[in-house]
Amino acid sequence: MPAIILSRPRMVVLLVMTGIVLTSLILTSGHHNYWGAFGDNLQNENIISLKPTSEEYLLKKLAIIFPVNNNTDMQFYKNTWLREYLYPVCDWSEPGCKIVCNKDSTYRTLEEKTFCFSREMKNFSDKEFFIKLDDDSFVDRDYVFDLMRTYGGWNKPVYISDHTRFGDSANKGTLDGVLYGNGKFYMFNFNLVKCLDVKFEYEHHPRNEDAVFGGMVRSGCGEENVEFVQENDDKIWHKQYKSKNKYIDLAYIKNH
Repeated sequence: MPAIILSRPRMVVLLVMTGIVLTSLILTSGHHNYWGAFGDNLQNENIISLKPTSEEYLLKKLAIIFPVNNNTDMQFYKNTWLREYLYPVCDWSEPGCKIVCNKDSTYRTLEEKTFCFSREMKNFSDKEFFIKLDDDSFVDRDYVFDLMRTYGGWNKPVYISDHTRFGDSANKGTLDGVLYGNGKFYMFNFNLVKCLDVKFEYEHHPRNEDAVFGGMVRSGCGEENVEFVQENDDKIWHKQYKSKNKYIDLAYIKNH
């Protein structure tokens, strides 16, 4: 086949047309997946993946278990970073409640409310971490992120709080000597939820609801299998918030 010889004017026209086509491809590549067609997706800006350590990803994996009563000021908490992640635990169904126990509760029957939300949490398999927070407490957002990044992905049950031993001579073998977290704040992973013994029984009632949670942990998970982590109290406020020029009474009702 004889060689094709282009005249100089034709060569110039061909080069100009080639340049126009290439320029158009580059300018429109942000809207069309030309690069993906050639096996390279580096230019595809429509694919957005969240890093497992990003704040948005972490928050999707968090549920804040929040037992409420008639004195709870939901407006206050809805105006904080906790807003979207609160799972209010209510006696009866009402707007905003995410866990409903269908039973009246009093200060002396809070252990029943603990059993209620513990049973429900087993259905939250899309969550990796849970915080049980009292309605007169507050926790630092960045501190929660740090804990989630540190203990995220652990196969072992993790239980973060200010733990202490519960003395209960009337309930030996069940609640006596159980290690439990301070009710103002305790944080734990779904691996702990999975092994909680929500049918845990003890003879003498009523008892401290947070010690009962510790009893469910010991009975179902075994304390030797749990990673107990000491909380940082500088990042958690109970009954009052003090920082720089702010002093907020979180428990104005004095008998609360």
